[in-house]
Amino acid sequence: MKYPMFKIAFISEHASPLASLGGVDTGGQNVYVSQLAQFLTKHGYHIDIYTRRDDHMQKEVVNWRPGIRVIHVNAGPKKQVPKEELLPYMDEFGTNMLAFMEEQHINYDLIHANFFMSAVVAAQIKETLDIPYVVTFHALGYIRTIYQGSNDRFPPERVDIEKEVARKADYVIAECPQDRDDLLQHYQIEPEKIVIIPCGFSEREFYPINKGLARKFLNLQADVPVLLQLGRMVPRKGVDNVIKGIAKLKMLGKRARLVIVGGEADLDSCPEIARLKKIAAEGDILDDIHFAGRQGRDKLKFYYAAADVFITTPWYEPFGITPLEAMACGTPVIGSNVGGIKYTVIDGETGALVNANDPDQLAEKINELAFDQDKLARLSMNAIKRVNQHFTWESVAHKMSSLYQKMISLNVKNNMIISNSSNKDTKAA
Repeated sequence: MKYPMFKIAFISEHASPLASLGGVDTGGQNVYVSQLAQFLTKHGYHIDIYTRRDDHMQKEVVNWRPGIRVIHVNAGPKKQVPKEELLPYMDEFGTNMLAFMEEQHINYDLIHANFFMSAVVAAQIKETLDIPYVVTFHALGYIRTIYQGSNDRFPPERVDIEKEVARKADYVIAECPQDRDDLLQHYQIEPEKIVIIPCGFSEREFYPINKGLARKFLNLQADVPVLLQLGRMVPRKGVDNVIKGIAKLKMLGKRARLVIVGGEADLDSCPEIARLKKIAAEGDILDDIHFAGRQGRDKLKFYYAAADVFITTPWYEPFGITPLEAMACGTPVIGSNVGGIKYTVIDGETGALVNANDPDQLAEKINELAFDQDKLARLSMNAIKRVNQHFTWESVAHKMSSLYQKMISLNVKNNMIISNSSNKDTKAA
């Protein structure tokens, strides 16, 4: 089937599709931008992804995939800067993006902003060139401060900025029903401007693999259940809760092996890893934990498949892509009853939901699931079925394309009305 060609600008100021995953500022948003762009090209879109240049060696334009370019924009120093410190550079980002568009004679049909700072740039461009934009926030400042309080290092004006760019946006993407509720309750977004479109997983990357073969590939020996935690090593992800849950499990007379994937390239330089090792030592389970560090994306499916259960217990989670990837590999999930996790994981059907920061409840669920092979087999089959029915990137791209087409049609219609009105005024004069 042939699709009409449209040009879309993605803005993702701190999360490049080219970045290595697993660092403090690299995770779900990088995957979202990367995968959504790739699957949208199947619908006929040409996509430019604008991200901040954080290394002076980066080329301005990278022809990354067929139909996709990554454009590095000068905004602040050409080095790694924590995302919490990037807001002052967004005016420069917008100015340089506009200059690139003018120089290259590019006119985009719409802009998809990712994160609130990218939406600041999108709003600037809309004001200048009248290009419509949609925003996926990926995380909301108001919700973040509820859980992180004074530990949240984003500027205090973040929430007001989010409200303003959401007001100016043509549409706002909510990644799950909880996200939509938060936008309505705390941001007073008009209901008709909010569209629920979830994240997804790639069927090409994540699929069931024989558990024995996966463990052999990873050289993972285990005579007890294997549990997996995979993601960014930051406190809000609740990895400490998982370690404490394993310690509580040991007090129940049961043992399990926990594999933790993620962290900086050099584990010894990661303060969160040092904190987690201290907690494990205090719980007398350090020998039951393997810190695998950051792994290439091509290896992740083997880690998911090698585990009996995938565990993720963050304090809050706007969506959470890793549970989808785990379920796609046939691994049941025990996750926090928050945000997107309670949307994707069906308690008792594809895994279990637990309270965040409750190691006692987590230990009970691990004991209930991980040692029951019949139950694991049933949950595994349900998990594979659920994600393939509802959460493939192909289905996400299809929903996003429908929204894009609506936005583009409305913009064309509005421009025709304005043009006709101008012509009538000219004739009248």
